[in-house]
Amino acid sequence: MENQELIKQVTERAQQWLTPAYDAETQAEVKRMLDNPDKTELIECFYRDLEFGTGGLRGIMGAGTNRMNIYVVGAATQGFANYLKKNFKDREQISVAIGYDCRNNSDLFAKKSADIFSANGIKVYLFDDMRPTPEMSFAIRYLGCQAGINLTASHNPREYNGYKAYWEDGAQVLAPHDKGIIDEVGKVKVQDIKFEGNPDLIEIIGADIDKIYWDQVHTICIDPDVIKRQKDLSIVYTPLHGTGMNGIPQSLKLWGFENVHCVPEQMVKSGDFPTVVSPNPENAEALTLAINLAKEIDADIVMASDPDADRVGMACKNDKGEWVLINGNQTCLLFLYYIITNRKKLGKMVGNEFVVKTIVTTEVIRQIAEKNNIEMRDCYTGFKWIAREIRLSEGVKQYIGGGEESYGFLAEDFVRDKDAVSACALLAEICAWAKDNGKTLYEVLMDIYLEYGFSKEYTVNVVKPGKSGAEEIQQMMVNLRQNSPKELAGSKVTLVKDYKTLKQTDAAGKVSDMDMPDTSNVLQFYTEDNTKVSVRPSGTEPKIKFYMEVKGTMKSVADYVEADAAAAKKIEAVRASLGI
Repeated sequence: MENQELIKQVTERAQQWLTPAYDAETQAEVKRMLDNPDKTELIECFYRDLEFGTGGLRGIMGAGTNRMNIYVVGAATQGFANYLKKNFKDREQISVAIGYDCRNNSDLFAKKSADIFSANGIKVYLFDDMRPTPEMSFAIRYLGCQAGINLTASHNPREYNGYKAYWEDGAQVLAPHDKGIIDEVGKVKVQDIKFEGNPDLIEIIGADIDKIYWDQVHTICIDPDVIKRQKDLSIVYTPLHGTGMNGIPQSLKLWGFENVHCVPEQMVKSGDFPTVVSPNPENAEALTLAINLAKEIDADIVMASDPDADRVGMACKNDKGEWVLINGNQTCLLFLYYIITNRKKLGKMVGNEFVVKTIVTTEVIRQIAEKNNIEMRDCYTGFKWIAREIRLSEGVKQYIGGGEESYGFLAEDFVRDKDAVSACALLAEICAWAKDNGKTLYEVLMDIYLEYGFSKEYTVNVVKPGKSGAEEIQQMMVNLRQNSPKELAGSKVTLVKDYKTLKQTDAAGKVSDMDMPDTSNVLQFYTEDNTKVSVRPSGTEPKIKFYMEVKGTMKSVADYVEADAAAAKKIEAVRASLGI
């Protein structure tokens, strides 16, 4: 009965897409789904409206309210325009910046959005071609815009696209604006969308912004002398067919690196990502061609950016000369260690600096910050929360870096989203500094573990697609709240943090309040042996994530393999405790 009611609801919603307000191609696609006796696809495409999550609007491309298409994008843009006109009603001219990546339909969605904003009397700065997400964030601030959007699905598979909404500070929208935009979008009917643009209000931007942005990125260089000495550092870079090709090689050259080798097969712009299974620099498979090239030329470092060039993945040689991946936690660790250590060494600290990490990112960063007397802040997952910390301290304290376990890092404050353009340049500088000291990047990582303590992090993604999957994920969180684990891998749970209620409970059952700017559907469990497990449904993908961090002991570099193996074994025991 329940399923029949759902089919009735989605059928009614789908039939609304058979009116002349929708183009013939869309109507034909919807009619095909309606005529199909198997209603699975119809349900998936129409059971809900796409919602803003930690990364904005993101979904599979196709017809339907739960898919990315010109009507869903159009409603989002019309609603956003309506909200901007309410919020900035006293401003003579509201303006927005629009960027997009290499994905199929990204340029179409961007141009349709430009038409809609301009039709609503809003000035549009539209990039002439795909650009890195961080450059779009920079453009909002540089051009004095009130908002911006970026058409991208980041590192998701090829069938996805997305719509990231930004505010005037260059960061993705937070409360109350996110809720305000969603409310306005919810009111929009297809006939309300103003698709006929005003060309007089659309200005094409490109090379002029590139040069200013790259020059700004160059200002974060900490030790230019070490680059001069190691300008021949052998770098292999791949943009994975995406926007990084319009920025990262140029930025590396501007910093003084003269030996950069781009993977030719992946310097081809394509939303089909023909050389990879998925364009995600977290995945070893995506770096295969880059590592092959690195082996061929005996490179010092491999770096990759995702399609919208906000995340950076990397690989380096270990002590045996084998190429190994550096994970997201280690990436963040290396960046913050280098920034803090070398700013101090070169006398570039003034005493009011702070760094930021997300609550699911390695706690070793806390050890580095505390030992060096640098303020460290924890925030929610998503770079909009790191951007919030920068905004709160603007003009009072100096942000010098922040990152998260999912391969995002930001070393500057003139951009308010993660930035692979600056991260790749800074990574090259770290490698140059290491080489200048007779070390590899891998050996620098070992130094960090020896000085600040070893930890191993591992994330389990439990994928549950569709409506039934969303319900399963919701139930998993309910079960964990009602039946919190008492031990993990044999170690007693001593603290449970629930960010949905902002309450934490210790081993004695004492409940206390947590100080966070908002609630979030996240649970954390801490044990006696310093294991940390964070559980969080993804805001942009149909999955629930279990982030695990376990501690180990290293007295010398020779202990690493044993410590890593012991930690891996403990992670398996934690997984068994959680039943995942």
